Amino acid sequence: MRRIAQRNADVVGEMRAAVPSSEQYSVFRAYLDERHRDGGMADMTVLDYAMMVEDSHVETRIVEYRLRPEADGPRRGGAMIAVALTDILSDGLSMVYSFFEPDYETRSLGTLMILDHIQRAKEMGLPYVYLGYWVRGSRKMDYKSRFLPQERLMSQGWMRAEM
Repeated sequence: MRRIAQRNADVVGEMRAAVPSSEQYSVFRAYLDERHRDGGMADMTVLDYAMMVEDSHVETRIVEYRLRPEADGPRRGGAMIAVALTDILSDGLSMVYSFFEPDYETRSLGTLMILDHIQRAKEMGLPYVYLGYWVRGSRKMDYKSRFLPQERLMSQGWMRAEM
């Protein structure tokens, strides 16, 4: 995890109001087309995206991740490379949906966003970061099992997992 943080030292995250933008949608669309083209969200339009961002009954924010202006040359410096739609709850941050520019897959931006949310929660005095559903054996959800300790809903109720 330290290596991922170091590899992305040139990335800056900024928490903003939950207002959709065409730049966010462009990253979202590239992410879906590359990673989830057969998924249930594959046919989401810009209006669907806007509703996903704006239609919330809790305090929702967008965290935009950009390369520092001097990073990656003048062509890409300042470019948005990842986005996290995040709910702010009384006891934590809930990562509703996150996505990233597929060209930057080797940076492990999904992990970076989780690490960033853990730090943000600490700074906000919130004890938890919620990663959402995890289904054992789901290749697309396996990354969540690396963040420990965590609580998992099992047949016998909520259980703490530390390994």
